[in-house]
Amino acid sequence: ARISRVAGRATTRGRSSVARSVSRRSAIIGATSVTRGRIPALFYSTERVLELRSGKNKADGLPKTVYSPENETENCGVGLVASLKSVPSRKIVEDADEMLVRMAHRGGCGCDPASGDGAGMLFGMPDGFMRTKAKELFGVDLPPAGEYAVANVFFPHGNEQALVDCKAILERNVKDRGLSVIGWRPVPVDNSMLGRDPLDSEPTTEQIFVTNSSGKLSRREFEQELLRVRKMTEDEAMGMLGPESGFYINSLTTSHITYKGQLTPEQVSQYYLDLQDPTFLAHMALVHSRFSTNTFPSWERAQPVRMMCHNGEINTLRGNKNWMYSRGGIMESKYFGDETHQLLPATSDNMSDSGNFDSVLELMTKASDRPLPEAVMMMIPEAWQDNIHLSDTKKAFYEYNSCLMEPWDGPAMVAFTDGRYIGATLDRNGLRPSRYYVTKDDIVVLSSEVGVFPELKDEDVKIKHRLEPGKMFLVDFETERIVPDDEVKESVAAQYPYGEWVDQGTIDLEKWAANSGLQPAKMDLSQTNRKLNMFGFTSEKLEMLLLPMSIVGKEALGSMGNDAALAVLSDKPRQVQDYFKQLFAQVTNPPIDPIREEIVMSLVCPVGPEGNLLEEPSMGHCRRLIVRHPVLTLEEMRTLKNKEYIRSDGSSGFGTHVIDTTFPKGSGPDGMLQALERVCDEAADAIQGGLGKKGVEGVILSDRLVGPDRISLPSLLAVGAVHQHLLKTQQRPKAAIFAEAGDIKEVHDYATIFGYGCDGVCPYVAYEALSKMNSEGLVEAKSKEEYTDEQLFANYRKAAAKGILKVMSKMGISTLQSYKAAQIFEAVGLADEVVDRCFTGTTTRIQGTDFEALYRDLERFHDTAYPEHLNDAVPLVASDGQFHYREGGEAHLNTPSAMVNMQVAARTNSRDSYKEFSRIVNEQNKKVTLRGQLKFKFDPSRSIPLDKVEAVENIVKRFATGAMSLGSISREAHETLAIAMNSLGGRSNTGEGGEDPERFL
Repeated sequence: ARISRVAGRATTRGRSSVARSVSRRSAIIGATSVTRGRIPALFYSTERVLELRSGKNKADGLPKTVYSPENETENCGVGLVASLKSVPSRKIVEDADEMLVRMAHRGGCGCDPASGDGAGMLFGMPDGFMRTKAKELFGVDLPPAGEYAVANVFFPHGNEQALVDCKAILERNVKDRGLSVIGWRPVPVDNSMLGRDPLDSEPTTEQIFVTNSSGKLSRREFEQELLRVRKMTEDEAMGMLGPESGFYINSLTTSHITYKGQLTPEQVSQYYLDLQDPTFLAHMALVHSRFSTNTFPSWERAQPVRMMCHNGEINTLRGNKNWMYSRGGIMESKYFGDETHQLLPATSDNMSDSGNFDSVLELMTKASDRPLPEAVMMMIPEAWQDNIHLSDTKKAFYEYNSCLMEPWDGPAMVAFTDGRYIGATLDRNGLRPSRYYVTKDDIVVLSSEVGVFPELKDEDVKIKHRLEPGKMFLVDFETERIVPDDEVKESVAAQYPYGEWVDQGTIDLEKWAANSGLQPAKMDLSQTNRKLNMFGFTSEKLEMLLLPMSIVGKEALGSMGNDAALAVLSDKPRQVQDYFKQLFAQVTNPPIDPIREEIVMSLVCPVGPEGNLLEEPSMGHCRRLIVRHPVLTLEEMRTLKNKEYIRSDGSSGFGTHVIDTTFPKGSGPDGMLQALERVCDEAADAIQGGLGKKGVEGVILSDRLVGPDRISLPSLLAVGAVHQHLLKTQQRPKAAIFAEAGDIKEVHDYATIFGYGCDGVCPYVAYEALSKMNSEGLVEAKSKEEYTDEQLFANYRKAAAKGILKVMSKMGISTLQSYKAAQIFEAVGLADEVVDRCFTGTTTRIQGTDFEALYRDLERFHDTAYPEHLNDAVPLVASDGQFHYREGGEAHLNTPSAMVNMQVAARTNSRDSYKEFSRIVNEQNKKVTLRGQLKFKFDPSRSIPLDKVEAVENIVKRFATGAMSLGSISREAHETLAIAMNSLGGRSNTGEGGEDPERFL
């Protein structure tokens, strides 16, 4: 059970944190001790509950659950407090603690209110406190601030050997880098207020003191070596103990230290006794209260992380992680050189979205020369493509850096610090609240809540404002001031001639195609029907999808829901993309309105070879191809296939290699797999190049050679396989992937192929279909107007673009560059062998269609294109009844006979008709839905007498209709359901759309 926690409000701002901690601890201990006496079973950790239920202990192997660490996201409370003058004080520590406690309702906990999702505070290094402890424990005077680092380190729960081994690894790595370990200090804690869940996994926490003993390293180089030490230690410990071992270095830096854990906000200062020490002073703090969205909490996933804390969700995380992993093949740091690999990979499935973001941010600021504000601007850019209020300088900066990295997209308020700066930024949509205050005594306060300091008087406030969408709030401790957003960004953007570089370096595909001089090829429409059948077109899709798209430039409207059989249950041949269901934003993760919020959305993408992310900026980083519309025209595809772009200096700008994705008919599943392997190898070889031959900048997967003796690989399968292959070999950033695909036709097809890594697709068979319908007069008959083929193609692309933006917006994603390869789908009914090879990382909860079944469907499509009984005659376009019920067509949950029986039952109160309706629906359920595959388990030995069963009148009072808003169903259906529930004594939920005011009492 997940519950949102409500903060205690009884604290007094003037009291010391020690006094407040004691009072809160007493209250919590008293409450939990009573609760534990009532419901002890609820206080076990999830792991322990699984052990009890399964009868197995951890060593025996626990039962499989749906939990996966890669799904870890959070929705949280975030804040910062700092002294503009960098003056350490006890007040900063106490204010940070109070801010955290007052945002407790933004965190989460389990059924046990003493088991939190996680909370923590990051403080500027408390220099005086650490010097005292070092002198007391080690008899050592610490060097000046900036010449030593202290880190809180978590060691695995109850594993003494792991503690010894991990310490040895960390000490060895410190020594190898010419640094010194002064000693280890056990961190004093009080766990008496913790619930069972955090107690079961509570780590041993110790502090390590590290110094720049040689004095040869500058402060920045010392920080870089500390990063290397931490990364190498984590990798070695993970190899020894496994990824979920519990070993974790909270932070290892000279500028700050983090105290966090699987705690409630109230527990942080109670648990860590250091925070109650009056000599613990700091000049800045970040605080975070975690709500672990649909996932398990843990000590190490609590925040702040190493440099930041985050309220929101990174919706494009899978794509961001894949791209960062693949960039490892071309990244090299000026400082680390050939040893840059020691810092990689920067991302991991064992970290939350915030943890991955933090890791990349740290890499960019410490392994390159980018300052923290610039790195944040790259990762969370403001909306710039169509923003008329943005200066040309800033636009050039964002356009240039879009050639280096895709945005980490999603609702986000990120607070960050590196010691010199502390600040926060908001995503381009402004989907997370944030307000800040500056007091007359130069204290800066920013939080995701208003009222964290209710005693703060207006007359003491110098400035108060909200953080606006895409803007940055930044405190520079060196200059002792708040740097305005425009000044920060204009300063960063003016460092290099980004606009000049973009103009000279990028290649615009649209302009290239227009100036290519290639003559348009004439379409041969005589064999179009064969292609339509081969690639899964039907007369319904042509009439109901393609025609409206090409005439009015919009998708056709359809009703909610789809009662046709799932692809895995269908007895008709289905395309691969039919197995994928789009994910959508839920609850705390709002969607975007792609029409009203058009300014924040964009389909423009740079594609082709990327530069070294860790290298100093240069024009070489933006030598990429700009694709303004991902649905390519025939002219653009012809240009890519037949021309090589030559720059003004005579160098090659962009060249491609065409790869045939067809294979011999009758070669069976093995032939399909061999073709898949051949395509992947050919793509890798073309990108790599050979002796005396430069690699290409793009590969084109084409199924043009399909015919009576050749079958095509599904374009989604081919693109997914090549994309995953190039990711794993770290070649993906070196080239673009295009598809010349006959089976891409509708918006869902585009969403899937872009979602799995395609940079641009030319739907040449869809264009042929439109041209054929136009030549046959179907377009004019439908629209009552005449259109040229070019007009139809333009409208179709416009509709496809709007549809792609709509799909992206449902998941709260603003840019196609972020959506591309983000894999925002769940596979329903695809076997692991398919997903692991072509769609790695995609969730597939049930098995089903494997490569053999996919091949059988391809053969059936081919047979409809070249039916033996027609000899050489061209067949008609198939219609399988996907949208309309057809006898012998696709199975539907709602059938004519079922509707007849339902109407008779409703009008005549016929029990027989209702029974027949129920029988038909139950039979159809087995053919259409997953729930239809479920069966009740009957155990006669456990039956009870009927008189022991609750009365029907009482049972129906617990019935409830779903949250169906007015307008989602007809008024008659809406009111009938309400009347029925009122008559039964049940509940009718009007939904978010409310109720018709005419029905109000």
